[in-house]
Amino acid sequence: MNASWRNFDPDRNTRPAIALHVDVAENDSEAPVHQHRKGQLVLALRGGVVCEVPNARWMVPPNCAVWVPGDMPHSNRVTPNARLCLLFLEPGAAALPQTCCTLAISPLVRELILHLAGQPHDYAPDSRCARLVHVLLETLPDMPVEQLHLPISSEARIRRIADALTANPADRSTLPEWARRVAMSERSLARLMLRETGLSFGRWRQQLQLLVALRHLAAGATVQQVSAELGYESVTAFITMFKKALGQPPAKYLDSLTRAQQA
Repeated sequence: MNASWRNFDPDRNTRPAIALHVDVAENDSEAPVHQHRKGQLVLALRGGVVCEVPNARWMVPPNCAVWVPGDMPHSNRVTPNARLCLLFLEPGAAALPQTCCTLAISPLVRELILHLAGQPHDYAPDSRCARLVHVLLETLPDMPVEQLHLPISSEARIRRIADALTANPADRSTLPEWARRVAMSERSLARLMLRETGLSFGRWRQQLQLLVALRHLAAGATVQQVSAELGYESVTAFITMFKKALGQPPAKYLDSLTRAQQA
């Protein structure tokens, strides 16, 4: 990420909302764990974003956004050549959730955020920009919440598995194989996973694969490409998994998400 973004302190400004464009170079880039008074909306315009908060990892497909409430520790990792828009909100400026979540962003809200990112951060309270910010803050709470997160944990072995599968989602290693890698018995790892994430190992890995699939599909990859990326032996098997988890096959799910964004 560019140096100006790294040095930017949103809390020095008391306007209800300010926004930044962020362009990422060829290499992956990461903003390490930090926090600020303002809440932050991370909008992916191109490429993918992984936002990590305590006990959860959020993978953001293009034209969705992760909401991080104020004072919550978080980090952002961005894919190469990505483009983001960051929206910072004063506490209480918009009626958004008190917990981290993913929002499906409508074209109107997207354009309002993009416009704000091109404006001076010290806009006058009675300016046209301030009036557009008011519209944005009134409209943001209407954005649908999407369940696009992966519960994780500060427990070192769970994090090791999460990092490995995020880097290589095609890894089809079984629970006993993962247990050997992290020097545990199969039963102990199964209990640890359930206690730390609330999900069985199989359901947790499926959730990770769904998030990776949605990110790639939203970026324009075909179902065939995503199926191969996730290590499925057939496209049919991938579609069956997707439909069981989200109620619709990939194309229909993305279409319904697009319609919800445009409503």
